[in-house]
Amino acid sequence: MEVRNLVQSGLRVSTIGLGCNNFGGRIDDAAAKAVIHKALDLGITLFDTADTYGERGGSETVMGRILGQERKRIVLATKFGMPMDDSGEKQGGSRRYIMQAVEDSLRRLNTDWIDLYQMHQTDPRTPVEETLRALDDLIRQGKVRYIGCSNFPAWQVTEAAWTARTAGLNGFVSCQDEYSLIHRGPEAELLPAARKLGLGVLPYFPLASGLLTGKYRRNIPLPDGTRLARVQRLADRYLTDRNWEMAERLGDFVESRGRTMLQLAFSWLLAQSPVASVIAGATRPEQLEQNVQAGEWVLTQDELTEINRITA
Repeated sequence: MEVRNLVQSGLRVSTIGLGCNNFGGRIDDAAAKAVIHKALDLGITLFDTADTYGERGGSETVMGRILGQERKRIVLATKFGMPMDDSGEKQGGSRRYIMQAVEDSLRRLNTDWIDLYQMHQTDPRTPVEETLRALDDLIRQGKVRYIGCSNFPAWQVTEAAWTARTAGLNGFVSCQDEYSLIHRGPEAELLPAARKLGLGVLPYFPLASGLLTGKYRRNIPLPDGTRLARVQRLADRYLTDRNWEMAERLGDFVESRGRTMLQLAFSWLLAQSPVASVIAGATRPEQLEQNVQAGEWVLTQDELTEINRITA
């Protein structure tokens, strides 16, 4: 497993990361344990979760039970900021809430520190300096090693970087955002900003909710149990005529080279700067093996040019 620095941080992350959103919800403890142990065996070091995953706290709790001493072997990333109750009180980036949220996550994860603590979404009600000062205090206290953001537009990533530098605070070292061959929006502003600011990018939904796995076919019923079959809003979003056409053309591209769509999806992302690790969930150990193997294809410049032409 290739390992990369998360750009200007001291975190060393595997190029394929494990998204832990299925734990505590979609799969039970036994299945989660099998996935976690397989990830460790394969050399996956980045485990990414959030306080909201697993029906608000379930994912972190399961990981805290299962990891034990293995926790020291991994880069443990979690997030805060999305609603943790129905009242609207437990959310956001205020100092009051952050200090509560981090203690709750540490308790559930059964650990003394978080390697990468990420703000899950922007908070328009709280000045970014207040958020950064609270997170800076957590770093100084040793409860958090580094901080990152997720789902931030490029201008707010830039604002946060400027605020941290002018105020002498620790700033974000990473941006986590949806990015794939189907969803290339981050290339317009987020990726150039990250390169300029020295931040690592951690793509999620690399397979476009399954469209890039190759298991879906246009005008054929969706396989039972798959994400796009279970969640109508995702099916409506991804299964458009444009996306079908693009997936079919990419399918022809990989077939002519004796490759798979899975290999293309991961390897293409890893060829983009400044992507450090690609985060993908798994419900079975064999999915992890496929993900790791998929990231080993090194695309040539000619192949990258052809892919850009196909997806333009």
